[in-house]
Amino acid sequence: MKKKAIDQIDLKILSILQTDARITNHDLSNKVNLSPSSCLQRVRRLEDENYIESYMAHLDLDKVCRTVTVILTVSLHDHTNENFDTFNKAVSEFPEIAECYTVSGNFDYFLRVVCPDMKSYLALNDALIDKMKGTANISGHVVLNYTKSFGGYPIDILVD
Repeated sequence: MKKKAIDQIDLKILSILQTDARITNHDLSNKVNLSPSSCLQRVRRLEDENYIESYMAHLDLDKVCRTVTVILTVSLHDHTNENFDTFNKAVSEFPEIAECYTVSGNFDYFLRVVCPDMKSYLALNDALIDKMKGTANISGHVVLNYTKSFGGYPIDILVD
């Protein structure tokens, strides 16, 4: 399916949905000045064309359970495709690794890891080191407090 270029109305829909995915189509259509049927067609097109990857709830984990969050910095010893592939595969095997970014600079990866406790984190860290068979340096940084949580992308700033 050929992607249609997105316009200002699509951008406004995306901006609203990323902060309020449960908004009714009627309310969304009012906010973007479209009829409900036109609005729904646009949302479906944005979903079909993967501008919207998924919908999910943002949980307050402190109310659900106790956790420890650790930011890992990872440096691979050898920058071969095989090492990057091995690490990417290893990361996908751990559901506790909530996010993984390949980055430039002094490190190759930043990971956000969420575990039930420090003992679980240490077990994950050891398993990740074992999977990499001495080909990576992994350093952990325990998150003490969230200063600012992800609240959506500033679409109005990112797109002119």
